[in-house]
Amino acid sequence: MKVILGGTFDPIHNAHLRTAVELRELLDVETVTLVPSHIPPHRDEPGATPEQRLHMLHVAVEGESGLQVDERELARNTPSYTVDTLAELRDELGESVPLAMVVGTDSFAYIDRWHRWKQLLALAHIIVVQRPGHDIPETGVAGQLLAENSGTTANTLKQLPAGKVWPVTLPLLDIAATTIRDHIRKGRSPRYLVPDSVLSLIRETGLYRN
Repeated sequence: MKVILGGTFDPIHNAHLRTAVELRELLDVETVTLVPSHIPPHRDEPGATPEQRLHMLHVAVEGESGLQVDERELARNTPSYTVDTLAELRDELGESVPLAMVVGTDSFAYIDRWHRWKQLLALAHIIVVQRPGHDIPETGVAGQLLAENSGTTANTLKQLPAGKVWPVTLPLLDIAATTIRDHIRKGRSPRYLVPDSVLSLIRETGLYRN
């Protein structure tokens, strides 16, 4: 089973990493893959360059064999649509290998606004992780998808290649990249919000100060 966690990672922080580790252990998979976006279609332009964000990701996962980085979206000079990444991965994995993408409850609430969103479940499962301050949707398309998949379990995801939605609550850290960037701009310390290796890189390069 392949599990991907996409995002801007501007910067990568401990909540991202802890989510990936928790899911890897919960699903009993060998690795969880972090996929940094190049041009996020639903967010402002990142504060760090693609190269800087990628560098931070690599130093963050160094020494952790259960986490890996996939650079494919950074290689495209186009908006980073998840459906395109899933389609590429499906071609590489074949039709029978389970593939799952991880999203937070805040993003999943607006899943029907994603580019070609109806194709997502044809390509992969969706794992919906509870985000602090964002309840699991009960209405709209997101609520309907959750209701239709109320019996889904971790084992279900491993038995089918795609098509299921699985909400999961993890012991997550309430950390946001916007908070980290704001701390740095104001001269406050973001230590223990990001790995020390990432903090060292941020300080060396002067990222997010302006």
